Amino acid sequence: MTTHHHLDPRSPLVLDTHDLGRRAGAMRELHETIPAPAGIGTPVIGIPEGSPIELDLRLESVSEGVLVSGIADVRLEGECSRCLTPIQDSSDVDLQELFLYADQHLEGEDEEDVARMQGELLDLEPALRDAVVLDLPFTPLCREDCAGLCQVCGANLNDDPDHDHGPATDSRWVALEGWSSEDGDDVEDDAVEDEDAEYGDEDAEYGDEDVPDEDAGDGEAAQAGPAPRS
Repeated sequence: MTTHHHLDPRSPLVLDTHDLGRRAGAMRELHETIPAPAGIGTPVIGIPEGSPIELDLRLESVSEGVLVSGIADVRLEGECSRCLTPIQDSSDVDLQELFLYADQHLEGEDEEDVARMQGELLDLEPALRDAVVLDLPFTPLCREDCAGLCQVCGANLNDDPDHDHGPATDSRWVALEGWSSEDGDDVEDDAVEDEDAEYGDEDAEYGDEDVPDEDAGDGEAAQAGPAPRS
C-alpha cells in the first residue's frame, strides 16, 4: 500500500497532519463530505463516481506514525446478481489504517503492505478502496428472497411468481413437436399417389400398342396340333 507518487495536498482524500506535530497522543477529529473518486467497488456494485462520501474520522499521532480510524458513509449502486435489477443502497464502512513516518519500519511487515506518510501528508484513498471492497457483498441481492430470472425466457420471477412453461421438453425432440398421426397419414397418402402416377406414366408410354396375350398363344398352339414326325 506504499504510495510512490507525489501527493497533491488539494486532493480531497489527501490529509494534512502538520497540526499533530509528531507528538504522540496528539489527536484531532475530521468531519467532512468529499466526492467519491472513480472505480471504487467491484464489477457488480460500487460507489458512483462523484457521489458524496461522508467522513467521520479521528487522526491520532503515535510513535510510528498517524493512526486514522472512523467511518465512511458511502452510497452504493449496482445490480442484483440474480435478477439484474438495479440496486441503490448505502453503507457505513469502517476505516482503520496506520500511516508510518518515512523513517519508521515495522518488523515482519512487507513494505508493499505498509501505508506511509509523505512528509506531513497521508493518502486515504487506498485504505478507503480496500475497506469498501471488503465491505461489499460478493453477490449483491435486491432482496434476500429474490427469485431471479426464468431460465427459459428470462422473465423476472419476482414480478410473476406463478410464471411457468409447463413440463420440460427434451430439446432433441423439439423439432418433432406438432407432428401427429394425421400428418403421418398424409405423408403415406402422398407416397401412394406418387406411385400411381409413376405407373400411369408407364402406361402412357406404351400407348395403343398390342400386348401379347398369354391365353391366345396357348390356343394357337393347340390348333396347330402335334409337330410332324421326321
